[in-house]
Amino acid sequence: MRFFARVLSLIFLVLAVLAGLVDAIQSVAAEQLVLTPLFDMWSLNSPDTLAFVQSLVAQYAPAQVWDPGVVWVLGQPASAVFLVLSLLFYLAAYRRPKPAGRFSA
Repeated sequence: MRFFARVLSLIFLVLAVLAGLVDAIQSVAAEQLVLTPLFDMWSLNSPDTLAFVQSLVAQYAPAQVWDPGVVWVLGQPASAVFLVLSLLFYLAAYRRPKPAGRFSA
């Protein structure tokens, strides 16, 4: 389980870097700060999966989850959302190091 969480953390970190790179390139080209929302990036790259996720949320979650919750997350910059997901999966996979005690080998 910890290995799976670490792999997901790495994938989300790579996606965050790529989204940040795209935003940086667009910002330099536009000569102003450009932050691409997750909804725009997702609908551009894979509109079928976005519609699938929307139907899943509508089917299995209460109606109040989509409008205030998911729509707010989809409106945030993609790089920030992926960074938060990467951090959450990293924290889920984190194991505290054993303290170096007096009798440790």
